[in-house]
Formats: sequence, structure tokens, C-alpha cells
Amino acid sequence: MDEKTLDKLRILAESAKYDVSCASSGTSRSHKKGHVGSAEGWGICHSFAEDGRCIALLKIMLTNYCIYDCAYCVNRRSNDLPRATLSVTELVNLTMEFYRRNYIEGLFLSSGVVRNPDYTMERLVKVVKDLRLVHRFNGYIHMKSIPGASQELVREAGLYADRLSVNIEIPNEASLRALAPEKNFQSVFAPMRYIQQGVLESAEERKRSRYAPRFAPAGQSTQMIIGATPDTDKDILRLSSALYQRPSMKRVYYSGFIPVNQYDNRLPALSAPPLVRENRLYQADWLLRFYQFKVDELVNDTFPDLDLEIDPKLSWALRHPEMFPIDVNKADYEWLLRVPGIGVKSAKIIILSRRYANLGAEQLKKIGVVMKKARYFITCRELPIQTVNETGPEAIRDLFSQKDKRKGDDRQLLLPFAD
Repeated sequence: MDEKTLDKLRILAESAKYDVSCASSGTSRSHKKGHVGSAEGWGICHSFAEDGRCIALLKIMLTNYCIYDCAYCVNRRSNDLPRATLSVTELVNLTMEFYRRNYIEGLFLSSGVVRNPDYTMERLVKVVKDLRLVHRFNGYIHMKSIPGASQELVREAGLYADRLSVNIEIPNEASLRALAPEKNFQSVFAPMRYIQQGVLESAEERKRSRYAPRFAPAGQSTQMIIGATPDTDKDILRLSSALYQRPSMKRVYYSGFIPVNQYDNRLPALSAPPLVRENRLYQADWLLRFYQFKVDELVNDTFPDLDLEIDPKLSWALRHPEMFPIDVNKADYEWLLRVPGIGVKSAKIIILSRRYANLGAEQLKKIGVVMKKARYFITCRELPIQTVNETGPEAIRDLFSQKDKRKGDDRQLLLPFAD
């Protein structure tokens, strides 16, 4: 790998780091005597397979030149920053070299838009096509589909990439036009529909022939920037819920706004990314996908934003104390999922275990129930009667509030998902 390619790698990996579809590892280890190989942090990130395996990906852009001048983007046309472009051959060879050195197991590929969406998309497709057909690369490939690209190019990309994604970026079209006048929702949702059609058609073809090519077998994802506009959590989650109704949509990612262009007066003046809000949105997203909650239960006209001090499930439970306590030895699965401290796995184990005996506090702890939280919302064999109704919602909220723990620092990272 020559020095010129390494310089391009540093620039383009740095430019790609703001896409949160996978998190950067930041690992860097120099070569040591008696050891084989070394590891550089540039562009290496971690993602997770459906079976839970952690996969190292080369996260890189084909180019950070861009014809657009989006207010929130570090790679916007008007920014004075180092620019670089990899040729298709350079990027293919770089990926294969990293793979042979066992640095990576796959590729996360995105790009700025040069000339026009189809020109950029054509070069991205050429990269993944050469990897698959010329180099017989069988690793994971996640490719960004360019908004505004033609249906033919999106369809071709889906034949070689495992997952395709199109970033919505801003959850409201009026806000998007204010911050990115050259973009609109039509250019974003059109390739999303192309991907969905390709996935559905591929599924039908594979019913007729097991040898039919698979189209984007890992589905599609998207990303929204949080905090760059005045949109409420209600607006964001309603859009996410609508996207999840599409059969090919696997994940919606939320990226706390990073003020990389502080000189632009269209953007809010934030001292740090709103990471706590980002975390609460991920928790609410988890409740929508796996806990059978509806958007209006978590956020509505009365409560348009998620409570930053407690997790969304606890917040919902404290707003509805009349629903509790529930008897864990009698409640159905859907109601068990609504108890703070009981997750999907523990709810399933409770349903199975209580067939043989009534469950008590010790059994629930062994199952994995977070009793310090759940005990206010349940009754069981010998649990003392000290529920949310006796203790009071406000007292419980104060007990579990993150306010004092954060001490006003919005940068603290919380647990990704709360039961």
C-alpha cells in the first residue's frame, strides 16, 4: 500500500465517521517483534450480524467531494477541508488487501455526490460488482444508495450488496429544504421504493427457484440527524414507525447532531451532541420493534418529547399507574413486556417457568428480571405490597432519574436499551 493511497484512506475514513450505521472502533496497534501484522484505526468499525457476531468493516467513502452544500454536513461543497477520491481499482484493491491481512470481514461504502447521482452511483456499483465477480469477495458489503439515483442502478447494486441504505437525514421535508435546499424527500424515498421492490421481487423469484439471485438479503436501513431542527420526538418516531411498516426496512439509526459547521446560522448553537436524547430514541425504537408499543403510547400531543431523565418504558408506566401492579403468575406475555425491568427474554422464560410453579422474587431474579425496578409494578408469590400506587409515580421517577447522576452533563452515555 503506497503512501498516496494511505493519505487518501486517512482523509476518506475521517469523512465517513459521521455515519452512525456502524460505530468506529478507533483501534490502532503498531507492529511488534515476534507478532504478525498490525492494526490501524483508520476506517475500521464494528457492526453486528443477525446471529450476534461482531464484524469488522472497512468504513470509507469513495470520495468526499460533493456537489451539495448541506448545512449540517462536514463534506459540504463550501467547506475548506482536505479532499480525496479513490479510483474504483484503488478501493477494490484496498478492500482486498485489508481482508487478506485479516483487518476486516466486510465493507461499509458511501460517497459524496459528484457530477450527478447516477454518475456517483455507477462508480459505487462498479466497486461492489468487481469485488464480487472479479475478486470473488464473499464478505459483508453495506452500500449507501445515492438519493436521486436511477432504478436500474439501485437494482444492480442490490444484486451485489448485502444491505443498501438511503439516509433521510432530516425527519421533516420543510426542515430538509431549509438546511439542504438541493434535496427533497422524493429523491430519498424513490430509491427506498426501488430497494423494497427488489427485495419483494427477489423473494417471489426464490420461491420458484432456489438458485434465483438474492437482492439485498440484509434489507435496507436509513439514518436521521437529531437536534439540527426543532422536530419533536413524536415527529421522529412517527416517521420511524411508518418506515418499519415497509417489509425491507431493518433499522432506523439516530445520529445526534454534531456542530461541525458552527459558522452556519441556520443551525442550532449546541456545545455537544444531544447523546442522551439519541439514546432515548433508540430505546423507544426498541420498544416499537420488539415490545409491541405504539408511537402514541410513548409520545403524543401532550408529551411530544421523550423524558430525558428516565427510559421510555418506565416513563410510560409512571404515566399509567392504574395499569399496575400485575401478577407475573397470571399476566399474559404482552403485559409482561410492559413491566419496567422485564425484557423480551425474561418475559418468555416467565411464561414457560410458571407452568410448573408459582414464581417468587428469588426466581424472578434468577430469570433475569431487574427487581429493583420491576418490584414497583408487579405482585408475585411473596413480594411485599409496595407498588407504584403506594410509593407514588413521582417518588419512583426521582429514584431512577438520571438528573443527579448526569450532573447537567448531556454527554453521558446511558445503556443502549432499558427493559
